[in-house]
Amino acid sequence: MTSVFALSFSTLRCAPARWSGAAIGAALLAACGAMPPGAGSGNAPATSAPAPAPVAAATQPAPASAEPSSSWSTSSSTRPPAAPGGASVAGQARTFSTQLATYTAVGYDAVPGWGRDDFAESWPAFLGSCKVLTGRGAEWRQICQRAAAVDAKSNPAIRSFFEREFSAYQIRDDDRRPDGVVTGYFEPEISGSRNYAPPYIYPVYGQPEDMLFADARKLPPGSGTVAARVEGRSVVVQQGLSTRDMGAPGLYALDLSGITRETLDRKVRLRIEGKRLLPYYTREEIETKGAPNARVLAFVNNASALYEMQIQGSGRIRLASGEIIRVAYAEQNGQPFRPTIAQSSSGKALSRVKTRGLGVELELDDGDDEVDDGAVIRTRGFTLALPAASGAVLVPGRRATSPVLGSGIKDPSYVFFKESGGATGGPVGAFGVPLQPGRSIAVDPRATPLGYPVFVSTRTPDSGAPMQRLTIAQDTGGAIRGAVRADYFFGNGQQAATQARRMKERGQLWVLLPRGLAVAAAAGSSIRTRGAAVGADLPQCLVPQEDACVDD
Repeated sequence: MTSVFALSFSTLRCAPARWSGAAIGAALLAACGAMPPGAGSGNAPATSAPAPAPVAAATQPAPASAEPSSSWSTSSSTRPPAAPGGASVAGQARTFSTQLATYTAVGYDAVPGWGRDDFAESWPAFLGSCKVLTGRGAEWRQICQRAAAVDAKSNPAIRSFFEREFSAYQIRDDDRRPDGVVTGYFEPEISGSRNYAPPYIYPVYGQPEDMLFADARKLPPGSGTVAARVEGRSVVVQQGLSTRDMGAPGLYALDLSGITRETLDRKVRLRIEGKRLLPYYTREEIETKGAPNARVLAFVNNASALYEMQIQGSGRIRLASGEIIRVAYAEQNGQPFRPTIAQSSSGKALSRVKTRGLGVELELDDGDDEVDDGAVIRTRGFTLALPAASGAVLVPGRRATSPVLGSGIKDPSYVFFKESGGATGGPVGAFGVPLQPGRSIAVDPRATPLGYPVFVSTRTPDSGAPMQRLTIAQDTGGAIRGAVRADYFFGNGQQAATQARRMKERGQLWVLLPRGLAVAAAAGSSIRTRGAAVGADLPQCLVPQEDACVDD
């Protein structure tokens, strides 16, 4: 693999303006922005690897093609003359970076398995994304209008559509590694009741009415205490006031030292206690003190199954009458996802993870040690320990008949649900559209924008056969963190659950970006080497999306 310290001649030519005169630097950047793969580098064109499955070496950009389907062909009607704010332009820029990932353009012939996929299977998921994406700017509105004219039963027509409208970019992590982790998830089903009656003693909460939100981007720096007002569900810091003014009507004290600023949507979840604004309750507090301002949607009989449903982000609750209550993600308490990783008898962690800020990222490993499935929770690639002791939780308005011990689950994060209705079709993901089994994936929205097509190359967990297909990024979750990270949605039912729990494989990702779309700042704006700090001028998000990923 190419050393991360190596800089090509073309990279040096694309150095930012501060390396030379401002006018010369701007001219170089403009020239490099439209440079096709291989131009000016003196390197021979690379060819795609013959093996269809992911390989350790990074795939090199394919040479430009004269065919209309080339990743570098475009038309003046779909490409704007320049990107705003120093951003790169998809279809023109060869490479660019965010704080989390680096993106390198490739031809479609270099994407392993591209020519063999059944694109008609991904088409319903893509059209589902279009229902939301048409409101995200002119590029997407025009693309989705043209999609309506494509023959939904013609695999060649759909393939040509994607090649014509999008440029493919391979995603690499911040160490330029192309390999990441591909896992699976499903829609679980739990036995439950509308009413509290043992063994149905664990409440499934809706979004609390007392949860308030502050925009972390508008909070002053530091860890002091500031005055704030509550306007509806929003917390607004009052400029020019001090703690001496806290006695004034409608003012509250917000201690900045205790808040979490690093959420992807940059929202801080808060609650009122007296004259103070505090972080919203942790899991332990919710279970031992209750959530009196949250509607109880149902009661279930298993705390660990409820926890897995929270990690999955959706689920079905089957009542004794046969009725199904379908629930989807509504909100989260703002606390970081901190699962308890199971250990083998030798003390080895059964899931290899690393912590980046507040996020926990699943890493590649050699596979979990053999362990009794009844002793762990296998979910979204993690092997989690069951709580050592579990007991009753406090239910608002009900006197406890036994000691309130809580579930024993130590993860402070907690998910609130909403009833989603409809017993058929897939559950609604974070993007707001129903998920399609086998073609919808969950991603880290910092690296992969929700709604976008993503080609995934990995292997099936049992046979090891290549598993290469076009998917649509339509979901996310606290357990899905990392640049090269995808989580296949397998559907519902026992077979889907079994497949999802077994899925944890090495994989590579290619995101398809609309030609002419302004994306992250150019990679040339910051040189990164292994172990060095990420350039502060790089954005957090490839494409900012409200409620998913926003930049400061």
